[in-house]
Amino acid sequence: MTVETAGLHHVTAIAGDPQRNIDFYITGLGLRLVKKTVNFDDPGTYHLYYGDDAGTPGSLLTFFPWRGIASGRVGTGQSTTTAFSVPAGSLGWWSEHFGALGVDSRITSTTSDEERLSLRDPDGLQIDLVASSVTDPRNPWDSASVPAQYAVRGQHSSVLTVADPAQTVEVLTDDLGMHVMSETPDRIRVGAGDGAPGNIVDVVASPNGPTGLGAGGTVHHIAFRVPDQQTQDAWRRELVERGFAVTAILDRQYFTSIYFREPGGVLFEIATDTPGFDIDEPLLELGRALKLPPWLEPSREAIEHAVAKIHVPEENNPAVASAS
Repeated sequence: MTVETAGLHHVTAIAGDPQRNIDFYITGLGLRLVKKTVNFDDPGTYHLYYGDDAGTPGSLLTFFPWRGIASGRVGTGQSTTTAFSVPAGSLGWWSEHFGALGVDSRITSTTSDEERLSLRDPDGLQIDLVASSVTDPRNPWDSASVPAQYAVRGQHSSVLTVADPAQTVEVLTDDLGMHVMSETPDRIRVGAGDGAPGNIVDVVASPNGPTGLGAGGTVHHIAFRVPDQQTQDAWRRELVERGFAVTAILDRQYFTSIYFREPGGVLFEIATDTPGFDIDEPLLELGRALKLPPWLEPSREAIEHAVAKIHVPEENNPAVASAS
């Protein structure tokens, strides 16, 4: 391929109650709600984006929260764990923090250089916090709930669980321009660029495991970074020439996207870094108001009536709250 991804852009998962989702990811995980919009393909439900202060690609976890949705089944053909990078030595604080919130967690190690705190969000989504020996220089969101010295720096990695890892790794390396970083009998680690946190995918083999069923508590898709739409268009043409069924370029307002499914069944997205989340509201006010793209604005009244009433904690916009 002539185009290579710079790493992870975002992960999108499915949730149930949107208020419960907001409370957990703002107060529990200490992320910022950077955009409150709707699912452009189903405007009767929200699309909630969490990340750092500006929603930098590589910091983002997003949700489609459908009220009353049944729980999904985690299995092959899915991204089964979403991991965030936290500072070395911080997992003890995080364990106490989640314990105070009534969230069960456990500390595990996958390598001598990596310690993990594993937990599930209120819908059952697997979340890991990874304290690595590799220093993550990214700045955290200054959350009222999580002191900066412990705070999430951004995504660390995602786990893809598939029946045949060889095919998935081939797509990641040959078609996305990533490279194999390490390999054990049950896990192949693939990285983009320097393989730093935020640029890592772990491919796990589960040849006899159940097939995943997308619903509450599961990942819908995983997105990889591309700098701009011109590069994205060139990449799309190359993927089509290689035999992938790739969507047209879709306008997601804050980036543009293409989608295709890799042989293991995981839905991949390639998303642009531009234009970003501050194109329709100031940086200080991200996540406060329901933002709609121009083509949905004529339906605003009906959309606002259809979606659930939710409250965004003041800590999401501390400067605005203190000034009002």
